[in-house]
Amino acid sequence: MILSTLLKDIPVLEYTADLNTEITGVSYDSRRVETGHLFVAITGYAADGHRFIPMALDRGAACVLCERRPEGDIPFVRVPDTRVALAMLGANWYGHPAEKMTILGVTGTNGKTTVTYLLKSVLEQTLGAKVGLIGTIQNMIGDRVLPTERTTPESFELQGLFAEMAEAGCTHVVMEVSSHALYLHRVDCIPYAVGAFTNLTEDHLDFHKTMEAYRKAKALLFRRCGFSVFNIDDEMVAQTINEAACWALTLSARGAEADLSATDISLGSDHVSFTANYKGGAWPVRVGIPGGFTVYNALTVLGMAIGLGIRPAAAVEALGRAEGVKGRLEVVPTPGKDYTVLIDYAHTPDALENVLNSVRGFCKGRLIAVFGCGGDRDPIKRPIMGKIGVKLSDLAIITSDNPRTEEPGKIITDILKGVQELNKPYLVVENRREAIARAMREAKADDVIVLCGKGHETYQIIGTEKTHLDEREEVAKQLTIDS
Repeated sequence: MILSTLLKDIPVLEYTADLNTEITGVSYDSRRVETGHLFVAITGYAADGHRFIPMALDRGAACVLCERRPEGDIPFVRVPDTRVALAMLGANWYGHPAEKMTILGVTGTNGKTTVTYLLKSVLEQTLGAKVGLIGTIQNMIGDRVLPTERTTPESFELQGLFAEMAEAGCTHVVMEVSSHALYLHRVDCIPYAVGAFTNLTEDHLDFHKTMEAYRKAKALLFRRCGFSVFNIDDEMVAQTINEAACWALTLSARGAEADLSATDISLGSDHVSFTANYKGGAWPVRVGIPGGFTVYNALTVLGMAIGLGIRPAAAVEALGRAEGVKGRLEVVPTPGKDYTVLIDYAHTPDALENVLNSVRGFCKGRLIAVFGCGGDRDPIKRPIMGKIGVKLSDLAIITSDNPRTEEPGKIITDILKGVQELNKPYLVVENRREAIARAMREAKADDVIVLCGKGHETYQIIGTEKTHLDEREEVAKQLTIDS
């Protein structure tokens, strides 16, 4: 592609490069530069890409896109913000593929993954659509699964993924939209038909620093939507409605005045049921995923479907046939045992509180919670999660999550600061495998064990390495030992 074509609509401050130069590819990692590439120097949080301009040129870069004038007589294009430019480069390079499909985005601290999977199922059933999915667990093109490294890919890769989806015949894409992606311009140049805000609770404060900054990052999604859905039972979400640049549908499961509401809520051990109310109509809803938060997730899906013009009755019927999501209150087989083991991704204070309260609603015996906190992440939430985990369970087993480069014992010490005043039983078992085994040895008839924090993950990050750890396998292994 000719450089001038690649730079279409990107504001340029100055340049020395020949705009007729043929560009063979775009790279923002100097280690991946090939002959003829445009190298984009990103000012990152860990490293400044401008430092790697010489390496990129040595590897054959034809031109450099930068924010600061580079040293020496080299071909460059200087722009105000290379992150913004990278998103536009991706859209130009791949021919604006997002504009060829209907894009739906879900943001919020919790619930994003479940909402996207349920919505994908509803679109497939009601519209017969081929749907792409972008999210935490995996990316999907229809039924084909693609691995993923982060909730929302970098902008250039994201546009490439859109192009692959459009080429494969996808008409719709449902995607999780993280606060990092919004703040760092990864999702620029994407026209969202519908966006939804599930909730906002403490998370990622190591990056955003304050809850208000975190909220404002999420709010960026609603300046680029045609239709939006807001959970007004969450006070911080409700604050965002006035910042939306589109028509907003509100939802509530607590009796607030909203466009879409849930009444007659019933929580079962393997489902939730409620009545969905919208514009004078009422529809009985049953979703085969336990937990009170499933009501909110289902309402969000219904709201987004309504935003696309799908009849509520059709969406409700499709929701009833939708399956659960791996790692979200997932029931693990325990043949021959009279207790239950659940796996959930809950790794924030709000998510942990929600999942334990939900399980308490159907647990006939004791609730045993196994949880920890991730390393190299917001330490403020550790004592909060400790207090929640011990207070809301009958027995808490505090263990490691993904310690990363922190000492596991230091993380656990931080967690324990929140349980000092609680007169409730808890155990500390640092090794996660041993913690799971201990929970199963402690379990009695009708008890429910909830393994919190890992969810869909099949690894544990210790140091900088990923070590295989699939909690389903650990449960099965312990069953074999006990038999």
